[in-house]
Amino acid sequence: MSEAMLRLDDIRVAYPGPGGERTVVDHLSLSLARGTIGCLLGASGCGKTTVLRAIAGFEPLRAGRIELDGHVLSTTAATLPPERRGIGMMFQDYALFPHLDVAGNVGFGLAAQPRNVRDARIAEVLALVGLPDRAGAYPHELSGGQQQRVALARALAPSPSLLLLDEPFSNLDIDTRERLAAELRAILHRTGTTALLVTHDQAEAFAMADAIGVMDRGRILQWADAQTLYRAPADRFVAGFVGRGCVLPAAALGLPGGGDVLLRPDQLVPDDNGALRAEVLATIFRGPQHVLLLRLPEGEVAEVDVSGHAIPAPGTTLALRLADAPLVAFRRREGDAL
Repeated sequence: MSEAMLRLDDIRVAYPGPGGERTVVDHLSLSLARGTIGCLLGASGCGKTTVLRAIAGFEPLRAGRIELDGHVLSTTAATLPPERRGIGMMFQDYALFPHLDVAGNVGFGLAAQPRNVRDARIAEVLALVGLPDRAGAYPHELSGGQQQRVALARALAPSPSLLLLDEPFSNLDIDTRERLAAELRAILHRTGTTALLVTHDQAEAFAMADAIGVMDRGRILQWADAQTLYRAPADRFVAGFVGRGCVLPAAALGLPGGGDVLLRPDQLVPDDNGALRAEVLATIFRGPQHVLLLRLPEGEVAEVDVSGHAIPAPGTTLALRLADAPLVAFRRREGDAL
């Protein structure tokens, strides 16, 4: 088991308001192993950026404790200033200095080092992010993706113990975002950097992170790798937030029991001998596959991914069977996975 680099122990963050304190993060704990990439995934307002700000030292704790590499950063009694934490941060808008060239931006945090050491480190990190020939360019001369790389190089230049990334791809188009997420993951693993990302985009989370915490209302509902979140969600919220699918009564699929089941688009298979019948409501073309929107006998609507040339037309009745894979079931009242 890798050594834990970052520990958050039952932290709470709250802001003063007209009716008293408003809790934004509540009873949140996580442990991030050295050299791994973690992610807090959730909708806007769930508290994920506040967690990042608390780790960086910008928000005090109302309860709990934050440790980095065995050193206490924050408790309710004391908070280490941000500049003494050894943490790098990439912001959503990159925050590059427009009057400085690329080398000046990347070397901004290295001012205390000798000139030759600083120049060597700037060249090293620019080569690492794929911009070895852009040291003299200014931010306005770069594409969005290149600006993002410069921001990454600047964050990595001082060799931080931890890198925090606040929605780093939100200003990029989808194609650039997905490509750079995969490239950034490779760079961070190559350098052995421990990092924590916050995002609302599950594609980014899946592309980058080794471990993902799904957040809602200031709490982590499940902390796991992407495959576990998709295949074995801990509750209904995680099941609905991660991936595509729907939660249906077991009886709608001809299954015994009074609970509900999570049905992913790959868990229903068209089969002429299948016992389940559904009406095709619509077909959606998505690259090499089609998505069928189906109405099941009890009225529930589900999606099915299919490939091939014989795509059924809307209004068609389709025979289906369940795929030979385990289904996740939920209790009716508690909503926890069985």
